[in-house]
Amino acid sequence: MPREIITLQVGQCGNQIGSAFWERLCNEHGIGPDGIVLDPAADEGNDRKDVFFYQADDEHYVPRALLIDLEPRVIEGMQNDAKFRSLWNPENIYVYPKGGGAGNNWACGHQLGSEVYETVLEMLEREADGSDSLEGFVLTHSIAGGTGSGFGSYLLEQLHDRYPKKLIQTYSVFPNQSQHADVVVQPYNSVLALKRLILDADAVVVLDNTALNRICEERLELKDPSFNHTNALISNVMAASTTTLRYPGYMNNDLVGLVASLVPTPRCHFLMTGYTPLTVQNHTSRIRKTSVLDVMRRLLQTKNLMVSCGTKQGVYLSILNIIQGDVDPTDVHKALQRIREKKIVKFIPWGPASIQVALSRQSPYIQHPHRVSGLMLANHSNIATLFKRILKSYNDLKRRNAFLDNFTKFAMFENDLREFDDSKETIQNLINEYTAIAKPNYINWGKAPQGLPQRNNQNLSQFSSSLLSSSQMKKTTRSNNDPRDPLSKHSFLG
Repeated sequence: MPREIITLQVGQCGNQIGSAFWERLCNEHGIGPDGIVLDPAADEGNDRKDVFFYQADDEHYVPRALLIDLEPRVIEGMQNDAKFRSLWNPENIYVYPKGGGAGNNWACGHQLGSEVYETVLEMLEREADGSDSLEGFVLTHSIAGGTGSGFGSYLLEQLHDRYPKKLIQTYSVFPNQSQHADVVVQPYNSVLALKRLILDADAVVVLDNTALNRICEERLELKDPSFNHTNALISNVMAASTTTLRYPGYMNNDLVGLVASLVPTPRCHFLMTGYTPLTVQNHTSRIRKTSVLDVMRRLLQTKNLMVSCGTKQGVYLSILNIIQGDVDPTDVHKALQRIREKKIVKFIPWGPASIQVALSRQSPYIQHPHRVSGLMLANHSNIATLFKRILKSYNDLKRRNAFLDNFTKFAMFENDLREFDDSKETIQNLINEYTAIAKPNYINWGKAPQGLPQRNNQNLSQFSSSLLSSSQMKKTTRSNNDPRDPLSKHSFLG
C-alpha cells in the first residue's frame, strides 16, 4: 500500500522549486510532460509512482501537489509552459483573485492566509480524501519574502492543528546572508517564519542561498549562477531524499522512518544536506571516481554542504547517507570502517549515534553520468550559527525600530509587537538547546531547578520511542514547546 505524500508549493520560490522537482520526478519515473508513462515495461512496476502521483481516469499521472501564490506571475508561467502545462490539476491551483501579492511582508501574507485559507484547505482535504494511506505533507517555500513566509506560516499552523497525526516536512530556503538583502524587512520575515518552523514542523531541510550560490560558483564553476541553477540543485536534493520512498528497499521506505532516525529530540529537527557528485543543467563537478568511500567522504566535506555553517565546531546528532547506484553492501561496511578509523565524524557524547546508510536503486529511465551518487541528511548542532546570524540581523533592525510601520498596519501587530518578542524567544531557546545538546550532561539539562515542579521530564529512552509514533511526536512538540509557557524552558525539551 502506498504511503502518499501531498506537496504544497507556496509563493514564488516554493513554486519555482516545485516546478523543478516535478520535472525531475517525471524524468525519474518515465512520465512524459502530459502525464503518460513513456515506456511501461522499462521498470516492470518496481517503482512507487503513487507516493507523489495519482492516476486519472485517462491513465495519465497527476502530481499530488497544490500550487499556491498570492500573485499570478509564476503560476501562470507554469500553466503556459508548453512542455508541462498538461501535468497539473487545475483544481489544485490557487491564485489570490486580487493578485496583488504579499508585498514581501510576512504580516500581509499571514493575514491574507487567514482570509482565504478555507479555499486552500478544501483543496487539501479533497487530495487527502483521495489518498489510501496519507503519510504526510511536504511544504516548499522561502522564509524571507511575504507569501512563502507569511502564508506558508499560516498553512503550517493549520496543518498542525487539522492533521496532528500526519508528518510535516518542509524544504525551506533561507536568505543569502553574504549580500545586501533584496527585501529590507527580510530579518523580520525570517524570524516570524522560523518560529512556526520550530513549533509546527516535524522536519525542516534547510537550504541556504549563501551556500547554494557558493556551490554553483566553486563546484560547478558557474560565473553568474541564476535561480534556475540553484533550483535545480534543490530539486536534486528533494528527489534524492525521497528516492527510498519511491524506489523502496528493506529500510527507510517511509517518511516517518526517515525522520525518526534523524530527529532525536522534537525541537532539534533542522537538517543540513550534502550531495555529490553535482550535476546541474549539463554542468558537472569535476569528479572522475565515484566509489562508495569517495562519495561518503565527500558528503562530510563542508564545501559540499548546502548550509553556510561548518561542522568542525559542535557535534552530529545523526547522519543518514542515501547512496544510489550499483553498490555492494561490503563496500559500505568498509567505507564506514575507514571513516571510523580516521575519526572524521564527531557524534553526541550522551547517546548512541552512527552514520546510517540507505541503499537505493537509480532510475532506469534516465542516463546517470556517475556510477554512484550520494545524499547526506544530517542533524548537526552547529546549525545554530545560522539562527544566530538571523537573530543578529533582526536585532540590528529592531534596535532602531526600522520599518515596523510595515507591520503595525496589520491586525496581529496593531496593539503591540509581542509576536516579535515571542518569535525571538522561541529561536533563542532553540539555539540554547543546540548548544546544550553538544555537551555530555545534556540529559540533565532540561531538569527543573530545585523548587520548581518536575514536569514533562522524559528520560532518553521514553523520548526516543515516542518519536516512532508521529502522533506522539506531534503532541509532544505542541504541548512542551510553547515559549509563552513560563516553565517550558525548564522542561527536557528546552
